[in-house]
Amino acid sequence: MSVLARGGLGPLCAAARAVIPCLWRGKYFSSGREPAETQVTPMLRHLIYKIKATGPITVAEYMKEVLTNPAKGYYVYRDMLGEKGDFITSPEISQIFGEVFSQLGSVLKNCDISIHLVEVSRKLSEIQALTLTEEKIPLERNAGSPVYMKGVTKSGIPISWYRDLHDVPKGHSFYLAHEFFDVLPVHKFQKTPQGWREVFIDIDPQVSDKLRFVLAPCVTPAEVFIQRDEMRDHVEVCPEAGIIVQELSQRIALTGGAALIADYGHDGTKTDTFRGFCGHKLHDVLTAPGTADLTADVDFSYLRRMAEGQVASLGPIKQQMFLKNMGIDVRLKVLLDKSDEPARQQLLQGYDMLMNPKKMGERFNFFALLPHQRLHGRSHPMNACQSKPSVSPVAGFGELAWR
Repeated sequence: MSVLARGGLGPLCAAARAVIPCLWRGKYFSSGREPAETQVTPMLRHLIYKIKATGPITVAEYMKEVLTNPAKGYYVYRDMLGEKGDFITSPEISQIFGEVFSQLGSVLKNCDISIHLVEVSRKLSEIQALTLTEEKIPLERNAGSPVYMKGVTKSGIPISWYRDLHDVPKGHSFYLAHEFFDVLPVHKFQKTPQGWREVFIDIDPQVSDKLRFVLAPCVTPAEVFIQRDEMRDHVEVCPEAGIIVQELSQRIALTGGAALIADYGHDGTKTDTFRGFCGHKLHDVLTAPGTADLTADVDFSYLRRMAEGQVASLGPIKQQMFLKNMGIDVRLKVLLDKSDEPARQQLLQGYDMLMNPKKMGERFNFFALLPHQRLHGRSHPMNACQSKPSVSPVAGFGELAWR
């Protein structure tokens, strides 16, 4: 099983920026909250020097620097998880989330499996190791190797850490990308009377230590990613997400398996979703870079196009429906019957956060990639140990019979 973790950003597809000897237009919109006061961080100083040397940078380049810069990147050194961090993921909200997914793991219980984590964040990889591995078995570390850390889980399963999906061994695999794609760098575009113009980030000429959004005065190479029939007036495109989905699709088509992508997103309908989070609150994306998480909703319609011709896709389906199909209500009842009152209240609060349409229930989506033959009943990719044909629903995307 391969897991693409939140900080694991793999190979980046950075479109070359053309040298544009023209005037850049001023700030025209804002993502997140308006900054109250400029905070000069090491990352801000780095970006100002960079822009002064090479000119305005794309939003994709900005995200890449802020999140994964080896010296100052947010995911490289900052403690971002939990109540004291900047965000909490679904498994931390309630134990029910993880227990529901044990239904997927049950089909692998008699198989010879190993776990591969793609993760570039040192902080996150250490947290993962502390949570997953057996303390009595020391971790193997090799910073210069594609497999930079190895260990054994508490249940005896070998686990390896990689920085790049391309380094993960190919074979019949099940890939899980949970809150991974929403932190990949996006290019932003605005429709103008002169046509599409890419959004860049520049230094504010009025305030020397402040950044602002500007529009490119002419066409940039990344514009090739915009669909010809695009009807929206503002678009975010993530070329790297397309590359990763194509890589996953090629692997699944060649050796079997499946991929499950769970993330905040939409099906080609939203416009400006680029935002920051600091201390669990919205944070202006251009303020104090390096101190806040940056994210943009995943465009699942784009992922679907990137997978077409190689594998089939299902979804996106809202989290509320996916977890209901996976039997979350049945599991909740079992846990409630075994819990005391404080634990019952905690379970109910977590359930509400996961399922309430006004919270995560409709904002979080699930999307799957699987071999074409799976949908035609010639094989069952969710069962790696048997070759018996099956036309049963794909777990989570169809109503299953629960006992």
